[in-house]
Amino acid sequence: MQLFYNADIVSTAGTFSFSKDESRHIVKVLRKKIGDRFHITNGKGELFEVTLLVADPKKCQVNILRTEHTPKPAYRLHMAVAPTKMNERYEWFLEKATEIGVHEITPIICQRSERKTIKQERYEKVVQAAMKQSLNTYLPKLNSPITLEAFLQKPFSGNRFIAHCEEGDKWTLHSLSHEKTNTESIVLIGPEGDFAPQEIKAAMEQGYAPISLGKSRLRTETAAIVACTLVQSVFEV
Repeated sequence: MQLFYNADIVSTAGTFSFSKDESRHIVKVLRKKIGDRFHITNGKGELFEVTLLVADPKKCQVNILRTEHTPKPAYRLHMAVAPTKMNERYEWFLEKATEIGVHEITPIICQRSERKTIKQERYEKVVQAAMKQSLNTYLPKLNSPITLEAFLQKPFSGNRFIAHCEEGDKWTLHSLSHEKTNTESIVLIGPEGDFAPQEIKAAMEQGYAPISLGKSRLRTETAAIVACTLVQSVFEV
């Protein structure tokens, strides 16, 4: 199945028109012809089966044949992850986390962060491409960068976790399996140099429980993917 993404398509419409750039891609690059069928999602859980009515590179139009709604996931995961020094590693995280099924991502700027700016538009394209490739119909929310200090002040009623490399008692994410009544979780992942001790203390004062992701010392992007996978394994069994 070939999946397209457009946030503007709705189930109440009988037809839908693509923008000039999208239309050119459909006709010139993908060489779609009148009568061809394909699928579109709006990233909100809806999947549309359509047929091409007008194969115009300036304004393609499709007829909506059928609409399906994908039920919301059994859990909600918000990953707050520090940008990596090498941009492609963060893009890899975005891609794989989207494929696994993360629901919200926030780049957090920490004391030891070597990268303090991100390419928001580029990251959004990576997330959209990963959603289409994995045939998901829910587009993760990608927030603008924020300092860890400001992020910790945001209210949140779900499970709160911070993964760090300092010594001390830590929980495992599988401990969630004993209490599935609260299905919303945030996991904090720090930069290459880890969170500063005062950042860990500040997070714990805000109710973030320290967690272990295993015995190995993991890169930022690897730790984030491990966390995504562990949370998914708890709630999708």
